[in-house]
Amino acid sequence: MQKNKEKKIGLSTYLKRYKFGIFLYVLVYTLASVCSIFTTIIFAKAIENITLGFYSEAITNLLVIIALALGKRICWYLSRVIYQKYTTKIMAELNLDLAKQAFKLNSKTYADHDTGTFVQRIVTDPERVVTSLSDMVAVIFDVVSTLIIVIYITTINLYVGLAVLLLIAIGLAIELKRKKVRRKYKWQVRKKSDYINSLTTEIVRSEKDIKSLGLEEKLSEISKTAYDDYKKINRKSEMVDMNFYSSRNAIIEIGSIAILILGIKFIDLGLLTLAAYMIIYSNYGSLYQFIWGIGMIANTITDIKVSTDRMFGLFDNDEFVCEKFGNKHVEKVKGAIEFRKVSFTFREYETVPTKDEKSKKKTKTERKLVSENHIFDKLSFKIKPNTTVAFVGKSGSGKSTILNLMSKMYEVDNGQLLIDGININDFDKQSLRGAISLVNQFPYIFDMTIKENLTLAKKDATDEEIMDAIARASLKEFIDTLPKGINTKVGESGIKLSGGQKQRLAIARALLRNSPIIIFDESTSSLDNFAQEEVKKSIDGLKGKSTIVIVAHRLSTIRNVDQIFFLENGKIEDVGTFDELFTNNVKFKNMFYAENLNN
Repeated sequence: MQKNKEKKIGLSTYLKRYKFGIFLYVLVYTLASVCSIFTTIIFAKAIENITLGFYSEAITNLLVIIALALGKRICWYLSRVIYQKYTTKIMAELNLDLAKQAFKLNSKTYADHDTGTFVQRIVTDPERVVTSLSDMVAVIFDVVSTLIIVIYITTINLYVGLAVLLLIAIGLAIELKRKKVRRKYKWQVRKKSDYINSLTTEIVRSEKDIKSLGLEEKLSEISKTAYDDYKKINRKSEMVDMNFYSSRNAIIEIGSIAILILGIKFIDLGLLTLAAYMIIYSNYGSLYQFIWGIGMIANTITDIKVSTDRMFGLFDNDEFVCEKFGNKHVEKVKGAIEFRKVSFTFREYETVPTKDEKSKKKTKTERKLVSENHIFDKLSFKIKPNTTVAFVGKSGSGKSTILNLMSKMYEVDNGQLLIDGININDFDKQSLRGAISLVNQFPYIFDMTIKENLTLAKKDATDEEIMDAIARASLKEFIDTLPKGINTKVGESGIKLSGGQKQRLAIARALLRNSPIIIFDESTSSLDNFAQEEVKKSIDGLKGKSTIVIVAHRLSTIRNVDQIFFLENGKIEDVGTFDELFTNNVKFKNMFYAENLNN
């Protein structure tokens, strides 16, 4: 059901919502174009009257042209007002719906694509589509207007008309070929643009690291390479376009002059009047305008097609995989967790073009498996509700992957992951997300005030609850030094905060949410010893109230947990309390000694 619904989503979905406004826009623009068409025809009549000596009629013709010009300008102004009103609405809805779709994508999808892929498709491509649609309407009316003039010219003389039709046929053939080539290059240009967008975002956000590590020169080289690649493919795209344009324009311009020469010959033979020749002469550029307009329509259709394919590609569940939830709603989760023979492999894909076997043309793209990393094979363990447990082990042993599976950021390949005896895939989104809070090693802090960052987790939180969470996360002393206190803005990605302050704010956010399951992914790794001890006390204070799962970098921070799972190569090698593992497990003891020696 859901998949069929997603297939129906397209640009027409949004255009239908505002069909009256679009109709009104087209109607007003049509009136403007009609005024333009009659202006040309009446101007031709004025030329004819002047050559025949009917000067009063010619003046009347020109007065009518003035009235038509005023009407045209009024219609164009109104069409612009209508355009601004409805395109703003359509763009806003497109941006919002694409952003909502991005929320549905799973964490693996984000890992497989760079930031620019999403930013460009959600923000830039909708603007391109709406702008291109407006441009296409304008060009279509220009083409129709010019076509009427071209038809009018062809009625003046049969042979002139045939010559005009021949030139049009040649011009259209060139445009059809150019359109196919242009689309291929547009995809490549947009892909390079996505990468530049991602690279620029990373450089801006990592400004301090770049300066402190002296990476300016190296990143300048990387940026230069990226921009050179973009310029190379963009230049190639423009050059191909220019070659087509130059060939087409040369043929049309030479052909148009040839028609004028033919007209002179017809005057000499008495087959064409001077007035008719003057009309052909004054409008001979219309032929060029007509072919140019057809080319612009082809450009616009290509741009719209590329942009819409990219935008609504976010709804393609093969490349952009969404999170999947069940229908089971649970009001109160107790917090028991079980891995039952869970297997998981981290797979990396890349998107590559495919060819139709018959036509040998690139018709679509498919995901190709690049690498596989087997993390777990039939992993099993249980965590009792309201207990505090920790996972320890060397880097790469699978600690963070377990947390990602618990929080359903990743999907298990085989086996079952159960919460309170219920398969995690059977929970509805509200039940699962409401039951689990995750504090990452590198939490994201939004460009808001401290208070607003906290109330994201609980919008109806009282001031007392907020201050309690702040105190328990050892953040109060820092906030008390700020002139605006909790109403201080922290900047994009919390740039005004230190790493430790970011983590403490994220911990306060999780504590305020008060979920039955709280996961800490090395969340004290950036804290100084004093703050680490304070947060450790806060976590200890949650014992018996929630199920606490900790991935620990410092073993000293998990002395008081109820149970420790010692991981090695994706397997649980040992389980016990801190004292039990320290006494009985040599590897654990060596890890503890190594940590304290390094400190």
